[in-house]
Amino acid sequence: MGSDDGITRSAMLLLTLGEDEAAEVLKHLGPREVQKLGAAMAQLKSVPRDKVEEVIDEFYEETQRGAPVTADEEYIRGMLTKALGDDRAANLISRILQGGDTAGIESLKWMDAPTVAELIKNEHPQIIATILVHLEYDHAGDILKHFTDRLRNDVLLRIATLDGVQPTALQELNDALTRILSGSANIKKTAMGGVRTAAEILNFVGTVHETAIIDNVREYDPDLAQKIIDEMFVFDNLIDVDDRGIQLLLREIQSESLILALKGANEAMREKVFKNMSQRAAEMLREDLESKGPVRLSEVEREQKEILKIARRLADEGQIQLGGKGEDQFV
Repeated sequence: MGSDDGITRSAMLLLTLGEDEAAEVLKHLGPREVQKLGAAMAQLKSVPRDKVEEVIDEFYEETQRGAPVTADEEYIRGMLTKALGDDRAANLISRILQGGDTAGIESLKWMDAPTVAELIKNEHPQIIATILVHLEYDHAGDILKHFTDRLRNDVLLRIATLDGVQPTALQELNDALTRILSGSANIKKTAMGGVRTAAEILNFVGTVHETAIIDNVREYDPDLAQKIIDEMFVFDNLIDVDDRGIQLLLREIQSESLILALKGANEAMREKVFKNMSQRAAEMLREDLESKGPVRLSEVEREQKEILKIARRLADEGQIQLGGKGEDQFV
């Protein structure tokens, strides 16, 4: 059952709640979840009564499985650190427990990439870098695509060399967001940026821009460029995920998406996927790959990025482990 099915079921449940109750639920979700659920609800023209009852029954069963639990801050810190490792958890903890995001940044998260790019493109590149490290990696990557080559290269380099956000930079960011959004932002110190953030954002900008940006960083500092490349996790790196992890991942992926993604994968990556499917499913996939005509590179890249998003989500949830460079780590 793919993740899209879960979104559809959630949309059905919200539609049965009524406007006020659904609104209360949506208040507790982030921008991406609200956008996905809103789109799913809009696509549901009419739902058979038995389907609605099935979803409600399933929801009721879920709520009856265990007693309520409470978690204090220490428990949350321990759980996240255990699941994600020190570095990844520290960033997440600062956002969740210490209010690392600003009111202004939160507003930008709800806007599409072209809108944000238009709003911030005339700010100082250091300000732009500081803004982007507060956003989701794929959102930041999409925003970068809308900049000129020169600005894109400059901003990514600043992200890669950003070692935490200093108080003076926070003040400048505060002033910039006030100008941009005509509001105020109360910003707390947070440690963001660096090579990992630059690499994660680059994972979402597409091959052409990615190559140009890395070449620019290499001119500035070859060692830094190599560090960024080492941190990047691309589709073919999934070959390092263990078989159980690949099987969990395959359950979340729609077959058409997998076919397109594998059109651009090497033979070793394809074999990794085949061996983690039933013989019949693997044969069908091979036939589909052979019968599928030429596809645009942009389509292949889009589906590979979507699958990588799912892989990162599963890794963040502790369900799978993405391969590190010679050491066990969650990324």
